[in-house]
Amino acid sequence: MPVLTRLIPSPVVVDIRPGALDGLAGLLADQRISSNGKLAFAISGGSGAALRERFAPELPNADWYEVGGGTIDDAIKLADAMKSGRYDAVVGLGGGKIIDCAKFAAARIGLPLVAVATNLSHDGLCSPVATLDNDAGRGSYGVPNPIAVVIDLDVIREAPARFVRSGIGDAISNISAVRDWELGHEVRGEDIDGLAAAIARQAGEAVLRHPGDVGDDSFLQVLAEGLVLTGISMSVAGDSRPASGACHEINHAFDLLFPKRAASHGEQCGLGAAFATHLRGDAETAGLMAEVLKRHGLPVLPTDIGFDEDEFLKVVEYAPQTRPGRYTILEHLDLSTDQIRDAYADYAQAVSS
Repeated sequence: MPVLTRLIPSPVVVDIRPGALDGLAGLLADQRISSNGKLAFAISGGSGAALRERFAPELPNADWYEVGGGTIDDAIKLADAMKSGRYDAVVGLGGGKIIDCAKFAAARIGLPLVAVATNLSHDGLCSPVATLDNDAGRGSYGVPNPIAVVIDLDVIREAPARFVRSGIGDAISNISAVRDWELGHEVRGEDIDGLAAAIARQAGEAVLRHPGDVGDDSFLQVLAEGLVLTGISMSVAGDSRPASGACHEINHAFDLLFPKRAASHGEQCGLGAAFATHLRGDAETAGLMAEVLKRHGLPVLPTDIGFDEDEFLKVVEYAPQTRPGRYTILEHLDLSTDQIRDAYADYAQAVSS
């Protein structure tokens, strides 16, 4: 008998709108996530205090846990603190580090996670991956998707604009990542999931081609939806492939080679995506990416984030080592240092004109 359909792991609730947090307590009860409000909230030690003050009166049965940072040790400590509470769910309320720690902790103690994002810095808010720092640098840990995602656009607007810009770079990089996936399929016969690729690509294209900016609700809506869809695309694929190619290899290389100087995840991914697209010979798309990145205040050259040409060459040369076995345009071309230098000169001239 043929397979007639497939089940896609995804949140039961996705609420993205201005004022979404006003109904958080009711949403958790109405969706039977927690009818009695027995919840474990993970928050930051800084801005989390104001959020706790706002929601604690509505959720008297909830307990609140401050997350120390974004390391695997922080996530394990959080799980250990929560495991004896007999909660209905864990709520990660904050930015990327808080939600990643909450995702890992919830998975470790076998509870569903509600992701309440207070910024849009990257696509991890709805992904089946928790990215956490460890002794070797940074690791990606498989976790279930959130059971619910809540994004209040009023709160997003209050966050520093650099967080939204980072999310823009991460979303746009999907376009390059999917092209790398297709390249692996064409050259090495890798399996490719057409649905996952379509979801990730369209999420990136929607952000790339939207005429608005970070102060525009319609743009923030598209960006938030794009980041959520990107996370779902990874669940569909069972892999980060739809959202991670040469762009993310370059990002990881920045982080590993220059840990104290690295820029934000999205800034490095956007720059990496534009450069990787140029390497493919797709001048039109690379030019559009660069134009949009510039318009949103994102870097298109390494000098925009404080790195000189020689440092960027080291990054590109090292990048394939960050994801052994992943086939992207970098592995395909296997450029020498001099060839990378020539390609970068061409790229810099193209995006600066």
